Amino acid sequence: MADNKKHIVVVGGGFAGINFIKSLGKSSAYKVTLVDINNYNFFPPLIYQAATAFIEASNISMPFRKMFKKYNGFAFHLGKLLNIQPERNLIETDTGELLYDYLVLATGTETNFFGMENVKKHAFPMKNITDALAIRNKLLLNLEDYIQRKDDPNREAYINIVVAGGGPSGVEVSGMIAELNERVVKKEYPELVGLKAKIHLVDAAPALLGPMSSVAQKEAQEVLEKLGVDITLNTAVKDYVDDTVILANGTEIKTKTLIWTSGVIARELPGLPAEKFGRGRRVLVDEFNTVIGYDNIFAIGDICYQTTDAKFPNGHPQLAQVAIQQGGRLAKNIVANDQGQTRKPFSYVDKGSMAIIARYHAVTDLPKFSFTGFFAWLTWLLIHLFPIAGFRNRWKLLGNWVWSFYSANSGLRLIVRSERKRNNSEVRTNIYG
Repeated sequence: MADNKKHIVVVGGGFAGINFIKSLGKSSAYKVTLVDINNYNFFPPLIYQAATAFIEASNISMPFRKMFKKYNGFAFHLGKLLNIQPERNLIETDTGELLYDYLVLATGTETNFFGMENVKKHAFPMKNITDALAIRNKLLLNLEDYIQRKDDPNREAYINIVVAGGGPSGVEVSGMIAELNERVVKKEYPELVGLKAKIHLVDAAPALLGPMSSVAQKEAQEVLEKLGVDITLNTAVKDYVDDTVILANGTEIKTKTLIWTSGVIARELPGLPAEKFGRGRRVLVDEFNTVIGYDNIFAIGDICYQTTDAKFPNGHPQLAQVAIQQGGRLAKNIVANDQGQTRKPFSYVDKGSMAIIARYHAVTDLPKFSFTGFFAWLTWLLIHLFPIAGFRNRWKLLGNWVWSFYSANSGLRLIVRSERKRNNSEVRTNIYG
């Protein structure tokens, strides 16, 4: 590293981290090292479609090295953050140590199981590509198991699916599983003709899509119910024991598949004092996204808790647009500060929110009005298509989408096992999509 270049270490390659690096540009004043436990960026809003075998995981993913191959000051470090040593301007990872001039924390969130160890151990989260492929495998294996286990007294558990969480992810994956059952199983599983998977969507809140408008909430419930999804509201999951989901009201549902989208919590940042954290383990930052008490450590995206924005005194929602905008603003502020210019406080511009429910059905909340149906679905498609990393991926994804939604004929329904036997010894392989 050249002596005249400041070294910026960015931990986390999600929306916030990637947009920070892109907004910083190819400035000769900095060297940027991105640290991530995966070697690729992926597009979370479409993760549920990979989980239900409607699109390839590679369509919504791109290796960091390819993404930033034209950035001369860019380096990638594959590793997991283990500790931050602010007094030494150093971070420790499981693959080595890195010194920094500026540290940008953009590690995002992880699944929150609310202390339920059985749920944590046996449920399927849906936070990354590995999770999506695990869900895809499980859904497809369940169909094969159901066909073969005619004498199993718990056979129904293979086609019972419980989705915990009525937010956008829970609504979206429930709708797509219903579509999978309606449009694919009929064609490819003649043994199951006339049989429908039983999809249960459970949420502790009084309505689906809690943060969205009443128009969106009503549309989501009506469309899902027409698709045959059984919706239980005002009821939380209490436990998951012996292939049985136990609800707080005493109801028990036999299932081999509990998909958990019920909550998130900020990832741990070992090394920062406890007083630096607020609600949901989010790190406290000032109006410039500087971690309170430091002048060269920053936090952006879902990981940070910022109360200085007048429109969001209780912190920003943990949404992609917040992360994208914070990444861009922080990059500009670091450059401005180093050039002796005035920094600008972060102010979130709310561009609305949306969720897809099923084929040709979506809900969109804009700042001044809401709309649903086909036009909302088309709007959702276009808005989610263009942020995909890489021009080739966009058109490949669009082609796959059109083909999947019109024909329901796809070669994606492969059961890719994550472990295999070789010479009587077990070999484990990681799936990165």
